[in-house]
Amino acid sequence: MATSIKKQRFFLTHKKYAVVGASTDQSKWGTKILQWYIARNMDVTPVHPTNAELEGLKTTKSIDELPSPKETALSIITPGKITIRLLEQAKAQGVPAIWIQPGAADKDCVEYITNNGMTDRVLWQGECLWRDGDGVLGSMVQERALM
Repeated sequence: MATSIKKQRFFLTHKKYAVVGASTDQSKWGTKILQWYIARNMDVTPVHPTNAELEGLKTTKSIDELPSPKETALSIITPGKITIRLLEQAKAQGVPAIWIQPGAADKDCVEYITNNGMTDRVLWQGECLWRDGDGVLGSMVQERALM
């Protein structure tokens, strides 16, 4: 199994991202993660079943409606009962990398990840994009500068 840092680096090499769990509530972590991508000028699409726009960005209603899911890394910030359905959709759509924020995966999600060969492309063990993302991005930039 790939280490957590390798999975974080792989996740952050993608050019497109999607966030499930953002809302109009600025205090919610889903919205904070969406804002994290926006603040770094990353190509991000919010996924929301009812809101047509979040943080000034047009949403898609589901993962199934992402324009290029096989090129889009997915951030999930939802309750476990919803996360499991998202994992199923992401697998079916060929999403290459998934970052599940702390608290968004339950035992059923972990079982699904493990039983479906997704452990090398899914972060679910407490890794936090908000906390860890800038450090990972910084180390990747430093490495490129040394090449």
